[in-house]
Amino acid sequence: MKIVSALLITLLATQTLAQDLGAGGRPVGADYSRSPVYAQNGMAATAHPLASQVAVDILQRGGSAVDAAIAANAALGLMEPTGNGIGGDLFAIVWDPETRSLHGYNGSGRAPLGRDLDALNTAIKRLKEAGKLEQDYDGIPSHGSLSVTVPGTVEAWDALHQRFGKLDWKSVLEPAIGYARNGFPVSPVIAYYFERNLQRFKQVAPLIEEFRNAESTYFKDGRAPVAGELFTNPDLADTLSLIAEEGSEAFYSGAIAETIDSYMRAIDGDLRYADLKAHRGEWVEPLGVEYKGYTLYELPPNGQGVAALMMLSILKNVDLSQWDRGSPEVFHYLVEAKRLAFADMAASFADPDFSVAPLERLISDEYGKQQFERINPKRAAVDYGPSAAVLEGEGDTTYLTVADKTGMMVSLIQSNYRGMGSGLVPTGLGFMLHDRGELFALNPEHPNAYQPGKRPFQTIIPAFLMKGDVPVTSFGLMGGGMQPQGHVQMVINWLDFGMNLQEAGDAARFLHDGGAEPTDRAYTGYGTLLLEPGVPAATVKALEAMGHQVKIDSTGGAFGGYQAISRDPMTGVLSGATEMRKDGTVAGF
Repeated sequence: MKIVSALLITLLATQTLAQDLGAGGRPVGADYSRSPVYAQNGMAATAHPLASQVAVDILQRGGSAVDAAIAANAALGLMEPTGNGIGGDLFAIVWDPETRSLHGYNGSGRAPLGRDLDALNTAIKRLKEAGKLEQDYDGIPSHGSLSVTVPGTVEAWDALHQRFGKLDWKSVLEPAIGYARNGFPVSPVIAYYFERNLQRFKQVAPLIEEFRNAESTYFKDGRAPVAGELFTNPDLADTLSLIAEEGSEAFYSGAIAETIDSYMRAIDGDLRYADLKAHRGEWVEPLGVEYKGYTLYELPPNGQGVAALMMLSILKNVDLSQWDRGSPEVFHYLVEAKRLAFADMAASFADPDFSVAPLERLISDEYGKQQFERINPKRAAVDYGPSAAVLEGEGDTTYLTVADKTGMMVSLIQSNYRGMGSGLVPTGLGFMLHDRGELFALNPEHPNAYQPGKRPFQTIIPAFLMKGDVPVTSFGLMGGGMQPQGHVQMVINWLDFGMNLQEAGDAARFLHDGGAEPTDRAYTGYGTLLLEPGVPAATVKALEAMGHQVKIDSTGGAFGGYQAISRDPMTGVLSGATEMRKDGTVAGF
């Protein structure tokens, strides 16, 4: 016992000492970062090491980058259910070397057909009368059945696979099925978010009609899994096995759809078999804005990707490279460009089947210059309303990217929206339904107003960087309203400040939170500028003096999770990066 006690004292002393240590040195590159990963034949960058390995294994078995991306996404739905799963939606951009073109896919689901806006408002009123929702809450509840829309992920897998897949469904889903049945060790960041989600579910328990299924699937014995603990999900294994046998029809018109329908009827929810059977995603044309000789491509609404393009169209009117990357001037222009772009986004972005925003105008050079002229270089605006041209929230997501030997590159993002989702797990299926419907507006005059059969505003956005007609980088960054801001920060880090793929992701970030949102909920003034501790203290003070409302956040949770793969057009060599804020790695061969 004395030996054990002595070892324990030594260990505790070592841990205390380690807390006082800073970063070690590096022979090349920034001391806060590490080297990018290089490979020649194929590569995957995901938020979980095992998912990255799953993708590379699929590539080595002759699968395409799309096969590998689907396999990794299926694995992440099991291994990172704190951010994604087949109960959510999916967006993707694919570079096809055969046609030498980008293809975008919008895999977002629609609101159930069985409840209109008046009925929805009545249901929200009843929650308030029952004391389950605050009286001054002015949106759709974050959890429970009212926030559930049709999950689009499995249909999106099918559409991508039909067009670009090589392996059969069984081969693609086999790794995730095996891990679901046999177990895998939970990683540290995901364990942290498991616990945070459990605490959040307890806080909003009155909104969730049924939670025992979620407890038996994810929180056995009433606790969250811890790092290193083996986790299994046999129900999800059965669900994925059925999809492997029958394809997406099992989910939208077969046994899975019937189970979801029965479950939602039992809890008095709205989603029905007919809603699932009617679901279709769609291929869409990515939009681009040129910056410093490169073009950033994003998908059009109902997602927020065009906000990143709007930011770049503003920022191209100033040479950011004249200052140091950590200077207050760079942060000021980036933040003000974000605020201008988001003000227009909040007033106009919605399901294009119901309301069309003037996208070409919003990303034009002329309009970008007009917006830039609204920025005071010495002072943050108190507020920016939408401009005459058009008359955000917490989100948990997974982003992954895969490249194969042929040159195909996949930029894929998938999410349950807020944390793990609605709190509702249909009986025996092993996945949670998402809560994306929270992002509808309740004002009937707003473009993003709730309507039956309508797609809500989406935060999840994949990105792609091109140089002319040559693919350069497939990348993305998770986290609600952080995503457009993060995309632009990556582009600036690469093109203005010469950072490599890994350094760009590890560098300290900002997140401006607050201001107008597409939900049309009330807000006041500036909001908050969240900064990571790596931003110089002098810059923080200068930004505060300019009127920015600054808060330092050292947890990393607000600033997303980044993955990227670049391809050298001359040699075909791939380089990849992921980051410290998540558990992920890059795998290649």
